[in-house]
Amino acid sequence: MPKSRIRKKKDDYTPPSRQATSVKLTNRSWVAPIMLALFLVGLAWIVVFYVTDTTLPIEAIGNWNIVVGFGFIAAGFGVSTQWK
Repeated sequence: MPKSRIRKKKDDYTPPSRQATSVKLTNRSWVAPIMLALFLVGLAWIVVFYVTDTTLPIEAIGNWNIVVGFGFIAAGFGVSTQWK
């Protein structure tokens, strides 16, 4: 029975060199403060609505004040997707 050939090991893998590309780094330091502010405004809106027996923040829209508060909170979650 013939013997198999001994395979030579190739040199260690070296990835192909990358060309220098300019990477535009964006400063996302604004995301966390805006996100937290939207969360707090939404929470405060809902708390004020309940504490004042539905007379504040906007009495004319009634129970839609809850939707506005949750809208601020949802916007905070939307902004949080930009955080890296």
